Amino acid sequence: MFSMKEENKISVVINTYNAEKHLQRVIDAVRTFDEVLICDMESTDSTLDIARMNGCKIVTFPKGEHKIVEPARQFAIDEARYPWVLVVDADEIVSSSLRDYLYSRVNAGDCPEGIAIPRKNYFMGRMMHSSYPDYILRFLRKDKSYWPPVIHTSPEIKGRVERIPRSRLDLAFEHLANDSVADIIRKNNTYSDYELPRRRKKNYGAGALLYRPMFRFFKSYVLKKGFLDGIPGFIHAVLDATYQFTIVAKLLERKKTN
Repeated sequence: MFSMKEENKISVVINTYNAEKHLQRVIDAVRTFDEVLICDMESTDSTLDIARMNGCKIVTFPKGEHKIVEPARQFAIDEARYPWVLVVDADEIVSSSLRDYLYSRVNAGDCPEGIAIPRKNYFMGRMMHSSYPDYILRFLRKDKSYWPPVIHTSPEIKGRVERIPRSRLDLAFEHLANDSVADIIRKNNTYSDYELPRRRKKNYGAGALLYRPMFRFFKSYVLKKGFLDGIPGFIHAVLDATYQFTIVAKLLERKKTN
């Protein structure tokens, strides 16, 4: 059990693997929380040196055959010291406004068991309207959550979950990735492979090769206002559509092969 003094404390958990590029900035942004814990998947670069230099608590989750971060999420949360946990990726910046907001919520006495936080994503150097608010459920009560070890899953929360209003841009995560076209194409190929086990029960037909990419493009470019981002918005919408095409094509290929 936690003491009354510890009841409103927050641990920040940062999952890492060869994360030296942005890690110092990420740590600088969260160092005023009650704990900063690095859960590392056996990095081979200077990630651990940076973590040690900043006095972070470090735990190791063996990478083994794991190629995604989700299997390490619950392990990291379990290793956190305090009852409230903010899960941060090694390329996400937490604003001082978000920090103050989270502490105000846990001290108010009516804090939900989970809070979904908006995230600002960048492409070709500009924030993408089509990728905002990109809500991610990353603030949670430790004893009320479970994170399934499946790609692109969110934690399961026993209790109430709230979303920070999308209008509060000052409270959004700042995603530093700013992936290039080549990065996105490479990730789409890799992540689509990881999606196959999750979608193995989907009975897609040939028509899905058309309607799923077309709907994703329409959603990204029109419904989510990607057209406001000019050429980068158009390219980003096409890449979103291509990801859906790749998933369906691989599922159909597997079905035919089997």
